[in-house]
Amino acid sequence: MDVPASDPLSAGLPDDVFVTDGLLTKRVMRAYALAMLAPAAGERLWDLGAGTGSIGIEWCRLHAANRAVAVERNPGRAERIALNAANLGVADRLDVVVADVPAAIDTLPPADAIFVGGGLTADLLGRCWSALPAGGRLACHSVTADSDAILLGAYREWGGELSRIGVEAAEPIGRFVGFKPLRTVTAWSVTRPVPASVEG
Repeated sequence: MDVPASDPLSAGLPDDVFVTDGLLTKRVMRAYALAMLAPAAGERLWDLGAGTGSIGIEWCRLHAANRAVAVERNPGRAERIALNAANLGVADRLDVVVADVPAAIDTLPPADAIFVGGGLTADLLGRCWSALPAGGRLACHSVTADSDAILLGAYREWGGELSRIGVEAAEPIGRFVGFKPLRTVTAWSVTRPVPASVEG
């Protein structure tokens, strides 16, 4: 694993810098998610169903004052998140919570932005929406038809951006090179509106 020598000025570290069991938000989708989450200096992210922890880790790396909480129910994956955070220099700013997301969400410190990478349900999205402050951002990824339906419902209720993103990566085919499709991802993101000021 070759860890970058210095912090990048944009998101999207190579996938191979993360220790993972395969449950990893791939580089292109990670950069897209972070663009939608729009981190600003000094903000906190909830990375829910964190898997490898890549979203929360990159969030922290984008500014020295940023913090994240990674919630992951699988203890082995939680250990890898902590290891990745240490390897990539953000262990002091990324807290790992080993718990089911629904059980943990009410115990977390306030978030400026939320990413849901695993455990997506309509109830969870409603709770995330309620937890967001005005101007807070919520982003979710889905790779199943079941979760796609949940994101469609969220889009109809709260608006935002709903996209399906397909990526193809080059790989050898004998002595030639072809393109292999990666799993298509449905991505939904939204910003909680800032109430209009009341004059008078």
